[in-house]
Amino acid sequence: MFIYKYIKFFLIIIGIFTLLNGCASLPKIPKPDFSKPAIEPNAIKRAQQNVIDGQGIKLFKKKRGNGNFLFASSNPMWKATLDTLSFISLANADYSGGVIITDWYSEEDSDEAIKITVRFLSNEIRADGMIINLYKRTCNKNFVCSTREIENDLAFEIKDKILKTAVIYRDQDEKLAFENRPKKQFPDKDSKN
Repeated sequence: MFIYKYIKFFLIIIGIFTLLNGCASLPKIPKPDFSKPAIEPNAIKRAQQNVIDGQGIKLFKKKRGNGNFLFASSNPMWKATLDTLSFISLANADYSGGVIITDWYSEEDSDEAIKITVRFLSNEIRADGMIINLYKRTCNKNFVCSTREIENDLAFEIKDKILKTAVIYRDQDEKLAFENRPKKQFPDKDSKN
């Protein structure tokens, strides 16, 4: 009987600690921030401002990032890679993952085919900003194939062409941005408004 009292007391203490621990994990209600501007009631104006700010569509009010998106069409390295590899069909092109994988490419009825993978490590135009791997598949008459990674000058030639093309695209984009920049308008000194 004496042991049951200790067990009962011990279980009550464990229950109290469990309840207190559960209360500690309740989220705190944030205080309203009145320093931020109010939300624009006009949906069209709000959408136009989101486009100007580079924000995407928010369906369920989840915070996934800061709203600044880099689109593939604005990245010169990505565009240059797609242009350089345009002679071969793509198996996978994932901009957010930074990977382009081509399909197997072979000359007419050849038993050998190559596949090219490009992994982007940076958006900057740099030689160490991407890794290019080449794979060679060799098949025999019984359709038994073996695949191995090859290292030859073709990977360096592809990287060199991508980098040169990316520099051209970057220069074109900068020139276009400079030409389309807003012009400052100054009132005439003689006119009195």
